[in-house]
Amino acid sequence: MAYPKVLTIQDISCVGQCSLTVALPIISACGVETCVLPSAVLSTHTAGFSGYTFRDLTEDMPAIRQHWVKEGIKFDAIYTGYLGSTKQIDYVADIFADTAAENCVKIVDPAMADNGNLYPGFDMAFVEAMKGLCAKADYVLPNLTEACFLTGVEYKKTYDRAYIDLILEKLTALGCKNVIFTGVSYAPGKTGIVVLENGVYSYYEHDFLPNSCHGTGDIYASAFVGALVRGKSAYDAAKIAADYTVACIEATAQEENHWYGAKFEPVLIKLIQSL
Repeated sequence: MAYPKVLTIQDISCVGQCSLTVALPIISACGVETCVLPSAVLSTHTAGFSGYTFRDLTEDMPAIRQHWVKEGIKFDAIYTGYLGSTKQIDYVADIFADTAAENCVKIVDPAMADNGNLYPGFDMAFVEAMKGLCAKADYVLPNLTEACFLTGVEYKKTYDRAYIDLILEKLTALGCKNVIFTGVSYAPGKTGIVVLENGVYSYYEHDFLPNSCHGTGDIYASAFVGALVRGKSAYDAAKIAADYTVACIEATAQEENHWYGAKFEPVLIKLIQSL
């Protein structure tokens, strides 16, 4: 695929280094044509800011899809991030069905939970809808909390390989074809990525950095998509994305009071070089 066309569907926070303001430049930097479908527009993201504006674009999504269908527009990969409602999930399923090119790769980041809890505004009906979308995906990228909600497995902060294997088994039974399981830690001071592709388990471990940054999940998913679509194996794409995300966090730690996001731009050259 010499010049693939990727569609990413998620909200856009005008300020805050997350969602589409991360996905568009990162995937583009991978040398991939990047098309976007904003599910909502916010003045800033919702973590740490107050009084932000929010415009829901849910009702625009069917008309956009219909125009693409009329024009015969197809995508070689479709990547979904944060979706704000079950109706949006339904519309995304329609987009999967109507705008996927032959051999289109569908990547779902079920961005709905962290630290043992669902994000505000989400409930179990949303989880059930997300299960259905994940079953349609070629790759799903859950963190531990999201994987537990998707599978009904109790969330634990301390666990072993058998616990992770149980979650992977249940994700596979759900219909998830391949799993990129982020933030899996088997040892103190370490974290990593579990890759389950075609039933084969692999793991990439790196140091755990104590300074967390908003939007690093979006950075990771976008780098993974860019590397995957450029022809890297799932494991290599997972490793490239992990190393890049660590570099972003390290760069951010050097910047005083940069609390609202991660400095992904100054280290984009490292991602490009890794491809």
